[in-house]
Parts: sequence; C-alpha cells; structure tokens
Amino acid sequence: MKSMLEHDRRNTWALALTMGLFAFSNVSAEVRLPGFFSDHMVFQQQQPIKIWGWAESGEVVKVQLGRGLAETKASGDGRWVVELPAMNASNDPTTLTVVGKNRLELKDVLIGEVWLCSGQSNMEWTVRSSSNAKEEIANANHPLIRHAKMAHRPSMVPLDDIKAEWQVCSPKTAANFTACGYFMARELQRSLNVPIGLINSSWGGTRVEPWVAPVGFKEVPELADIYQSVMGRTPGTPSYKKQLNGFIAATDKWLAEAKGKVDSTELLSASPAYPAGLMPYKSHQDPTMLYNGMIHALVGYPIRGVIWYQGESNHTESLYAEKKKALIEGWRELWGGREFPFYYVQIAPFQYGSASDVLPVFWEQQAAVQDLVENTGMVVINDIATLKDIHPPNKQDVGKRLALLALKNDYGRSEVVANSPEYESHKIVGGTLKIKFKNTGGGLKTRDGKPIASNFELVGPSSKGFQPAVAQIEGDWVVLQSDSVKEPTAFRFAWDQLAEPNLMGGTGLPVGACRGGEVPDFLSSVPINDEYQLVYELSRQGFKPDVQYQVDNSATVGEFDRVGYLLELNSTEKGPQHVFVSMKAFTDDPTQIGVPTAKSKIRHRRNLESMDVYTDVDGVTSGEGITTGNIEFWPDNYATLNSGNVPGASRDAYDFGDHPLEPRDGYGSMQVHNYGTGETLFAINHWKQGADADIGIGNSSGQNPDWTFSRNAGSYDVARLRIFVRTTD
Repeated sequence: MKSMLEHDRRNTWALALTMGLFAFSNVSAEVRLPGFFSDHMVFQQQQPIKIWGWAESGEVVKVQLGRGLAETKASGDGRWVVELPAMNASNDPTTLTVVGKNRLELKDVLIGEVWLCSGQSNMEWTVRSSSNAKEEIANANHPLIRHAKMAHRPSMVPLDDIKAEWQVCSPKTAANFTACGYFMARELQRSLNVPIGLINSSWGGTRVEPWVAPVGFKEVPELADIYQSVMGRTPGTPSYKKQLNGFIAATDKWLAEAKGKVDSTELLSASPAYPAGLMPYKSHQDPTMLYNGMIHALVGYPIRGVIWYQGESNHTESLYAEKKKALIEGWRELWGGREFPFYYVQIAPFQYGSASDVLPVFWEQQAAVQDLVENTGMVVINDIATLKDIHPPNKQDVGKRLALLALKNDYGRSEVVANSPEYESHKIVGGTLKIKFKNTGGGLKTRDGKPIASNFELVGPSSKGFQPAVAQIEGDWVVLQSDSVKEPTAFRFAWDQLAEPNLMGGTGLPVGACRGGEVPDFLSSVPINDEYQLVYELSRQGFKPDVQYQVDNSATVGEFDRVGYLLELNSTEKGPQHVFVSMKAFTDDPTQIGVPTAKSKIRHRRNLESMDVYTDVDGVTSGEGITTGNIEFWPDNYATLNSGNVPGASRDAYDFGDHPLEPRDGYGSMQVHNYGTGETLFAINHWKQGADADIGIGNSSGQNPDWTFSRNAGSYDVARLRIFVRTTD
C-alpha cells in the first residue's frame, strides 16, 4: 500500500494538468470501449490493468481509473490500448474515464477478484433454477458481487468485440446469474471481503472443441487433425491459400476447356467441386466457433482464473483430457502466458444409456487433467447428483467446492483441504487388497454413518470378472475382501454411471471413481482348453456378401459336443468388450455353426441347452448351465412376430423372438440370446454391408435390443469373432 500511495503522490500534478482535457467532448469521431465494459464492472486487483478500445487513427486517447492515468494514440487500424498500474482491491467504487475527441465515463467500477465462468448448461444454470431458489434470491443482497453474461455467438473468425452489461447482485438480478459462479463468489466474498466479478461466457449443450482456440489445438499433437481442419478453413493461412489456389487453377483449366467446347459436340466434364476443406464451419459445435465468438473479445482482460463445468456433451470421448489441455493452455497463452488457475467440475452420475462403464472411464479422463496440466483442480460431485436429471440443482455445494480450491491455492488459506480424497496406492495382503487414499482431511468416513456402500469391486485370475467386495475403513486406507475373488489383482470404485457412493474424507468431500491394479486378461478366465479346436475366425474386414474367414478349419474337425463363440470388440466409445458363449452342440456339422449366409444354408431358430456365458461387459449376465438361451441364425429378412412364442419377446422391437421372412438371401441375423434375462449376448447382422453391419454385445441402447439397423460395425477398431468346438475324439 505504501508504494501505491507514493505513486499516487507523484502523479498528483498530472491530475491537475489533465482535468481540463477530461472536460472536453466532441462526438465527431467517437472513441469507444469494448462492449463488455460498462458501469458496475470489476477489474482484477494486483495485476496491471489493461484497457483498450477504438478511435480515429492517430487520435490521442487519455484514460483515468481512480488516480491511475495513461495516454496513447490510436494505431492505423483505429485500435488503442493502455496499461495502468496494478491496484489493490477496494470496496469503494471508482470511475473509469476515457477521453479522445469525446468523453466516456463508466461509474461504480470496483477493483477486486475476477473469474471467467465457462462451459455448458451446468455452468449456464441459473440461481433461479437451483435448489432453494426462492430463498436464495431473496437473500442475494451482495452489492460487491457483479455479473456479466455474454450472449450466445458462434463465429468462424475471431470477433474483437462483444456486448454485455455488468449487473450488481441483488434480489432483482441474482436469479439469472450463473449459479456455480454466484455460489463460489458468495463464499469468496464472505471470506476475502473484496469485490468479486463474474464473466459468464457459457452455452448449454456445447462440446469442448468449439471453446478451444486454434493455438490450443496446435500445441497438442493428438489433435493435429483438428488443427489442420481449422487452418484449412481460416482465410489467410498457408493451408487455406494452398487449397484455394489449387481450386482456382483447376477451375481456370476447366473454364478454358469449356470455352473451347462451346460450339463443339464433345461432352464436357463437370466443373471442379469447391473443396470441402475450405468450407467454413457453420455449427456452434464446430472447433473454435465459440472461442472466436464468445472468448476472443475477452482476451487480455485481467482475470484471477477460470471455472469450468462441461463434459456431458463429450462423455464418450477418448481424447477429452487432451482437448481440455488444448483449451486451458491455449487460453493461457493468449492471456499473455500467465498460468492462471483453472478449476473444473467433474460431471455428475446420470443415466446416459445402457453402457454403465462409459461414464466412469470419462470421469477418469476428467481427473487426469489435473496431472496433465499444471495449476488445475477438479471438484467431485457424485454425492449431490440427480440421476434422472443431467442438471443437479444443488449448485451451492458446487460453488463452495470451487471456492475451496481458490481459497487454498490462490488466496493463501493453506489450512483448507480443497481436494477430494484420491487414490494414491494399493497393496495386496493375502486375500485382501488395501487402498491408500490421500487428501482425506484426517481420515475416511461415510456420509451417512453406515458401512461403505457396495461400490468397491475386486477381480482376480479366476473371478469371472469384477465381483462386489466388502470394504472396511482403516484411517486413510480401505481394506477390500470378496469370497468370490480369492487372489485379487485389481479393484475399481464407483465404476458405474449411476454410482452415488457414500465414502468421503474427513472434510465431507466425496471420493471420486477410481481404479487400480492389474486386470487379468479376459481370455485367461475363459475355459477354452486343449479340448477346444478353433474352427472359424472372422474380422470385420471379412464382412462381405460371401463372408471371408481369416481361418476356416471346418474340413478338419472331428466329432464335437459343444460349440463356443468368442466375440471381441474395441471402440473409442466403449473400450474393449468381450463375450464367450458356449452351449451343447446344436448340430454335428461344423459347416453349420458359422455365419449363416445364403451359400452356407445355415438356419437355426432354437433353444439352447447348457449355455455358459463369460463376459466383461456390464449388463450382460454371466453364468454356467443356463437353460434359457436361444439362437437366431439365418440369412433371411426377419420380422418381430414372435411366432416361436419366446417368453418375454416383443412384437414391437427386434429382439430374441424374431421370425425369418423372404427373401432367403436378405438382411441376415446371427444372434445368441438369454431370453430368461431379456439379454442379447451378441449379435452380428447384415454382414453383407461391411462397415455398415450391425454388431454388439449386450442389449443395444437403441430401439432394437438385438442391434438391428444400428449400422455400427465401422465404429469398432477391433471386431473379431472366433468359433470353437469341444472335440470328443
């Protein structure tokens, strides 16, 4: 403060000299400020204050904020910028005055803490829609909290200006504030007693890619294809020029040919098509579109940091962590290379479909950002979810947890425990697996005082997949044991999209989904021994009308008493999936157990005896000696008639009660079911279509449980079917 006062005294004489100039006004060539500069705005304390705008080229512009003064000239393009010395926070308002040939005056300006709030609908979610909204709004008398909401505005090119009005927090205005931002600001303001400014640039339903700046994509090698796509569509870039020059040359050549054939009887080829790589993005979901339209104009405005709540629209992503890295580091570079804090919210449990493990894998990616990018922190909210609503209304706890991260890391409150307990290590002791957690805040406990809910699972070499475990708390440790897993090698916790675990740290912060250890290879648990012989092997590349097996040993197979089908899939969305289904042989002819093409004349619609199922796919029931299996193998078209009267089958959707129809060389079905549990164990349909075939393990989340019309084979990196028989020779 002393140095600031000394600086102010040195500039007292300058104030007197400039008072006459500040009184001058001429609107013939107006100086103007960015559209989000308005009365009631908040500038970031303890950072140089950058102020900019536009005026007539060469126009002298003088800026005064409190006792801070600066003068500059507008450049040739009319832009001007000044930097005022850093100021300490003050609850007393000041005035921003800008004078060129006209005078601008913004009143009730505060110096405090400024946070940029961005993401999708859970960040845009308002106080009006949050828990206990009526009371919260009535009590929202916090004049030192200010809020500015940016309008939804996508753009293919960066826009230098954006309009927004700052609002003073009161019962008349708070209802439309970002709830996460407001409840964070309320905690900070109470603790710090300084003004808090919230810049709300968010848009519901948006992916992360449109918020990323081009430079962010450039710096992440895994996203090079997105960067090249952006550069190819951006006028003035080398990539754009190269494509455009190539198109112009091809068009010039075609025009010359066309002119020469005006009076000719020769056919003229079609003109060159405009390159798809030059077509500008149109959707607000396309890369960089929201950075350009809703963030670029803010770049350079001093902020303390960013809070972010987004991911629902990317929850099947395999590169989400890298995209978040591109977002954060791109923004930081554009803000002058300052590594401001970036705090974000892990999305809540929600029913996203039938694949229960997709969301835990995504949670893992969100958590990984903390290790991938410095000065970041994540809030876990699996304890305040609403499973049937993607928008948990309890934003009070979300804001409080974001505030804890800021208080600890940015405001010197070292005693605060801000992070949820996290998996640190584990060890195997006899038949138990012990997990060590960090950030426990004095030890683990349960939210409701009851034993740990059944969210821990163990797996071992002979456990037939993950099995529920009994968990006991021992300080910072959790000890796991399961009668079904004698030799555990790995664990997972809350590994389901609907998991609402009751485990938390001593501070009340919940433990997020995690996993550790070595998961045994699926094949090690499958009983394919020396008695089994491989008959067929087929990959997706062999999906053709005549089906091309990579292996066909049908001519050398002797007598057999069981048939087994092993389907292995891997995709970006669902990761690796496996199922092995074996049953008492339903034929003694090895040529009749493969893909039922018209040429093979395979047709089976029957129940199965003694079916065994082994799988690592959630939602598919494992078991041995199952008596409610059936198969639908045919090359025909089929309908949902349930002419076989299969118990539980639908007449409205394709499932385990379908009926083959003409033509005999039609759509094609190769399906194994457990009608007792209402499950498709695996399905391969319409193989003649190659990448547009239907394939899946478990029930499809679409209209038809047996994957009919899903056309999804091309989504798998790996799709391999192996067919075995157990020989009796």
